[in-house]
Order: sequence, then structure tokens, then C-alpha cells
Amino acid sequence: MPKLKNHSGSKKRFKFTASGLVKAQAAGKRHGMSKRPQKMKRNARGTFVMFKADGEKIAENFLRVK
Repeated sequence: MPKLKNHSGSKKRFKFTASGLVKAQAAGKRHGMSKRPQKMKRNARGTFVMFKADGEKIAENFLRVK
């Protein structure tokens, strides 16, 4: 049976930290930012570390990491 391929969209969206946790970009910053509160825009900057359970699901199902 051939190897399963990684999800190519997930490879672009998620990265791993040195300790093995999953990092992702904050959501909701594509358009319509003028009507959003400044606090929401500030908190959505950069990346964040996902919760452990969510990161494990991403790693197993899309990135095929055990």
C-alpha cells in the first residue's frame, strides 16, 4: 500500500515548535478590519500555540506525524 500524502494546505498553515506543539496563525484578519475593535486586531497578530488536544489532531490527521 502506498504512503499517505500530507495535506498540502496544512503544511502551509501549521508549524511545529521545538517542543512539538503546533503553531498557527490567528483567524479573522483577511478583510473588514476597519470595523473591528483595536483589541481584537492586536490579539490576532502573529502566531499562537494551539491547545495540546487540537494540535495532536492536526498532527495525526493532516501532517501525519506520530
